[in-house]
Amino acid sequence: MDEKARYDLGMARRRKVLGAAWVDKAAAKMTPFNEEFQNFITRGAWGEVWTRPHYDERTRRILVIGTMIALGQWDEFGLHVRAALVEGGFSQDDIKEIILQQAIYCGVPAANHAFKEAAVIIAEVAAAK
Repeated sequence: MDEKARYDLGMARRRKVLGAAWVDKAAAKMTPFNEEFQNFITRGAWGEVWTRPHYDERTRRILVIGTMIALGQWDEFGLHVRAALVEGGFSQDDIKEIILQQAIYCGVPAANHAFKEAAVIIAEVAAAK
């Protein structure tokens, strides 16, 4: 597969996972400075990894949310929690269970912060319905 096809495949998956509105917002922020990086993650993360057949999309979402807790990457955590709730069919209980699982392996402070971040997103998603 050439880079253009990988990009197109990645963009389709990115839109499916994160939602078209989010991807359009990110594309509107593209500049000559970050354009190569955006193309790289679209081809690599979304076109190469997220399209692999071994794990289904739900499993990949769980892995990403848990990893973001472990790394303390709260912007990405929020992005993926919101996408899981809005685009992925996750429930509030699904998010809670991911955070509880990570509390054991990442620590209570990380889980405590994750609950705080997730609660804000859950409230925003509920208000938008």
